[in-house]
Amino acid sequence: MHNPDRSATPVGKKIGIALGAGSARGLAHIGVLQALHAMGIEPHIVCGCSIGALVGASYVTGQLQDFGEWVSALGTRDVLRYLGIRLLAQGGVAEATALIDHLSENYGNPEIRDLPKPFAAIATDLYAGREAWLQDGPLWDAVRASIAIPGMITPVLARGRWLVDGALVNPVPVSVCRALGADLVIAVNPSTLLRRSTAQLQLAVEEDEKLDEDEDDIANFGLRSRLSNALRGATHPLRQLLSNYQEKWSDRQQRPGTIEVMQGAITIMQDRITRSRLAGEPPDVMLLPHVSHIGLLEYHRAAEAIAAGRTCVEMNAAAIRHALELPSQST
Repeated sequence: MHNPDRSATPVGKKIGIALGAGSARGLAHIGVLQALHAMGIEPHIVCGCSIGALVGASYVTGQLQDFGEWVSALGTRDVLRYLGIRLLAQGGVAEATALIDHLSENYGNPEIRDLPKPFAAIATDLYAGREAWLQDGPLWDAVRASIAIPGMITPVLARGRWLVDGALVNPVPVSVCRALGADLVIAVNPSTLLRRSTAQLQLAVEEDEKLDEDEDDIANFGLRSRLSNALRGATHPLRQLLSNYQEKWSDRQQRPGTIEVMQGAITIMQDRITRSRLAGEPPDVMLLPHVSHIGLLEYHRAAEAIAAGRTCVEMNAAAIRHALELPSQST
């Protein structure tokens, strides 16, 4: 078994980690950080956007393990309670006051400049349209601004600016890590659009127990025609499964709900912005946890997302060590 060696970090080089937006999918960041720790990799600089800011803040305060256990125990009702749904609130339907109060009471609310590691939460100036790097002031106040999803969580007034979710401008803040002095940057993007190869689609159909779960993915992203092509010449049982898909597909043609539209629009927007930003400022390591099947508000699936984060790191361990110029893993 490998024993983590804190000297694994390349001498004289600072590692930054950019934790991207992605709502509930971003809970994969917890697993990523845990798995990196097991490899002996401890980022020196932490930058987060939206849920990435929330997880990053728990990490820099030394509370990552406790936070992961707490969020994994939440049910749907708990999530709604902490979000503080208020239909009459201005600028959104939730204020997240209970969430920030819980974090402050249990983890303290230190000044960002007093943290043991450089930290920045990314928000967006709603009226100027510019990104805001929150590097001072109370930690959880900065996080609250970064998670203010437009139309869902109310904006925050800070120093004369109305701030909302940083995903509008910089969903995976690699640029901020570089600006804060990172020589090597690990980026984690939990909000990529689902893309499956023909072979993967066929496998999904063959695994009948996953049929319902995969149906939503296929319907949402218009891949029914690819599925049909993948199953040409298939045996009778597979054709029957495809027939079931097509029957259920007709039920999906109803008008999507408000939340579904908002979630889809946010995911598409983040994907396009991320692609554009990272093309000009690529990280040294890009991690893409497989969490696209988790809904943006399905925080009750935290354990699943965390496990996906760990798996992502474990599967890419060799590439991570190579990119960060670390020695090969010893046994």
